Amino acid sequence: MASAQRPWTRTEMAIGNPLIKAMSRANTWLYRATRGRVGGTFFRGAPVMLLTTIGRQTGRRWTVPLLYLRDGRNIVCVGSKGGMDHHPLWYRNLEANPEAEVEIGTEVVHVRARTATDAERAELWPKLVAMYRDYADYQQRTTRIIPVVILSPC
Repeated sequence: MASAQRPWTRTEMAIGNPLIKAMSRANTWLYRATRGRVGGTFFRGAPVMLLTTIGRQTGRRWTVPLLYLRDGRNIVCVGSKGGMDHHPLWYRNLEANPEAEVEIGTEVVHVRARTATDAERAELWPKLVAMYRDYADYQQRTTRIIPVVILSPC
């Protein structure tokens, strides 16, 4: 069982947000430069994909590296942002425009996103935690329900 986690402080989030952004940009560049051979896995072997969304305010394409889990034809990811008290921007972009693109290695798939229902989340969450156990700690850090996102091929 995961130990109790305290919420992130405002200062920690102010430092963490730009750090996450810089690490994401570097990982995206390496992932694309090596076709996923570098940056295609995270700690303890969790697989990484690149998700490209359309900015809800800018209309620009934004790409972020995310851990993912295959569930049949669907791809499942988590809007954890390390357990911070707000959803990641990519998730808010998908709420505004669910059409997106996923890169896994050299494969590019056009997808439509939706937030998992409570029942789907209950089924998928243990599998996601088994893949990357830190998700359980992230959920303990925040009062928000960390969304599980299902990406279905178009």
